[in-house]
Amino acid sequence: MRDWGDMDVLDLARLQFGVTTVYHFLFVPVTIGLSLLVAILQTLWRATAKTAYLRATKFWGKLFLINVAMGIVTGIVQEFQFGMNWSAYSRFVGDVFGAPLAFEALVAFFLESTFIGLWIFGWDRLKPGLHLMCIWLVAFGSMASAYFILAANAFMQNPVGYQVNETAGRAELTDFGAVLSNPVALAAFPHTVFAAWLTAGTIVIAVSGYHFMHERDLDVHRPAMRLGILTTLVGGLGLVLSGDALGKVMTATQPMKMAAAEALYQTTYNAPFSVLTIGSLDGRTGTPVIEIPGLLSYLATGSFNGEVQGINDLNSQYNALYGPGDYVPYIPLTYWSFRLMIGFGMLAVAMAVIVWWSTRRGRMPRHRLFWPVAMWMAATPFLANTAGWLFTEMGRQPWVVFSLFQTSAAVSPRVGTPTVVISLVGFTLVYLVLAVIALKLFFKFAKAGPPDAEGAMSTSSPSDDPEKPMAFAY
Repeated sequence: MRDWGDMDVLDLARLQFGVTTVYHFLFVPVTIGLSLLVAILQTLWRATAKTAYLRATKFWGKLFLINVAMGIVTGIVQEFQFGMNWSAYSRFVGDVFGAPLAFEALVAFFLESTFIGLWIFGWDRLKPGLHLMCIWLVAFGSMASAYFILAANAFMQNPVGYQVNETAGRAELTDFGAVLSNPVALAAFPHTVFAAWLTAGTIVIAVSGYHFMHERDLDVHRPAMRLGILTTLVGGLGLVLSGDALGKVMTATQPMKMAAAEALYQTTYNAPFSVLTIGSLDGRTGTPVIEIPGLLSYLATGSFNGEVQGINDLNSQYNALYGPGDYVPYIPLTYWSFRLMIGFGMLAVAMAVIVWWSTRRGRMPRHRLFWPVAMWMAATPFLANTAGWLFTEMGRQPWVVFSLFQTSAAVSPRVGTPTVVISLVGFTLVYLVLAVIALKLFFKFAKAGPPDAEGAMSTSSPSDDPEKPMAFAY
């Protein structure tokens, strides 16, 4: 094993990409999930005229906006490093990769940011129905943004709709429709959205749990808690169903990734899924402690007796197809990230069930550890999301674009180790500062609770004066 002093530009660039991407993705699912929940809460207010729903809308809307601001800042840094550390990759895939990202910026992000402004400043200026439509368009825009980004990422997993220009040395777009309808994108999108709902629902449970613990504003937080529980359970069920579909698409497009998820070296029928194995880190030797017969075959093929190709056979096939080399990803990371993704997601769902049972029919849990544990459980979906993305990206290695372009060839040729070290340290320090600011703001407003009824209503009634101008924010 190499120490830090032996790390080259490629290792450092990959580390930097991992740091910036994981950090940015902490905010993405919260934006997707909370935008929907805020839209639902405002819709409930318009449908029932209950002030509690308006107060909840204002409260969660403020927390949502803090998250949006952080997501924008971290996203800019993530895109900046493509040209800095990965210029060879940018040149190779720019014609294809740039198309969905351009649509994300020009269509989805523009839609989302514009209507966020209208929603913020339009409480007492826009008609109620129009103002409500703004937040629903924000929710739609956030999901559309996710789809375009996933379509770009899906090209890295399963390249379609392109041809390689050997003279220019790059992939060129030939069918944008094929890129948008990539089977990997179609399968990954619902999985990502359900993960966002799970994340947002768990946050609502945790924050509402804090106010339950202090027995404050329960008329606002009890319905919010119910919505959070429902969202978490729907997200969890959706993750199971969409994960099953995604696993089969992954097996068809990247069989090595599925084999690496189980550290399965030999092609096997009725392949088991090991919940826990004790042995070597690379999985070559091991003793399953908990094993479910046939489950890996079902995840991969839809049949408990289906064939799952092993790492050794696939590596031999890839050597014949792509030339001599080691096409096996880092097995310890793929094996454990796959299990941590599933495990942390299940913990979030289990906690939602426990909170629902303990608060049903107006009950109040009295054990002093109940709500602190429920609040800390808000970390589980973030850990699951991080593990899922690590598995998705590391399981594709050594390819940056599967079967077309290897990661070792994608790094910027003229960027030296000192440059990457300086930028890595700089980005990490900036992110630490941003983390402190974001957490302090989020906790400050989360603890403060919703506005009182009078304060919420004072800026929530549309003007009856036809001469009063409306405010539009761009």
